[in-house]
Amino acid sequence: MTGWIDRQTQAAIDATREDVAALHAELVRYGLVVWTGGNVSGRVPGTDLFVIKPSGVSYDDLTPENQIVCRLDGTVLEGTPGSDRSPSSDTAAHAYVYRTMPHVGGVVHTHSTYATAWAARGEAIPCVITAMADEFGGEIPVGPFAIIGDESIGEGIVATLTGHRSRAVLMQNHGVFTIGTDARDAVKAAVMTEDVARTVHITRQLGEPIPIPQQSIDALFDRYQNVYGQKPAGELK
Repeated sequence: MTGWIDRQTQAAIDATREDVAALHAELVRYGLVVWTGGNVSGRVPGTDLFVIKPSGVSYDDLTPENQIVCRLDGTVLEGTPGSDRSPSSDTAAHAYVYRTMPHVGGVVHTHSTYATAWAARGEAIPCVITAMADEFGGEIPVGPFAIIGDESIGEGIVATLTGHRSRAVLMQNHGVFTIGTDARDAVKAAVMTEDVARTVHITRQLGEPIPIPQQSIDALFDRYQNVYGQKPAGELK
């Protein structure tokens, strides 16, 4: 997509840029990032585009205007605000996820402390608390070691999460990647990943965690995904 952008597409781009810029503050708020590490991206609805943060820019300096619009091959869309900047070094990984997982509307990457400690051990976080069963439907798996800068990380994310309930993956020796229906959903998954990583780590210091039976994990996941929370107003009975 180059040149002229119709009004509807431009409105979708603008809204996504605002969301993505604002959601980076949530990573700071929940202590998931330090300095300029980590990133949020969001698919632009109805298009083959996504929005991601510029590389190496302070979180305090992120605005909707400096978020970068990219095609699904990871190249920057010329002529859009921010297109003179370099996008995040993880752009190729995000692009690969969007290309190969069309249901994904948001991707988040952090090096949050406890979850990254599990990644450094190359160990999945076992499903031993109900919050994990609710949110992830089982363990949070480990993906392969991959070098930053090309599609290798994206390939590892997709290979690990395809067919898996978890919306989070611990990339070995690296950190956390999460996916969601949109960028906010992916941020929630990142927040919850760090929370359960910390809790299970502390549990391990006290003794061996008690496993949750698979049938209970299934029931908890089904309830949380399909019953928990408020229905849209039109669905209330």
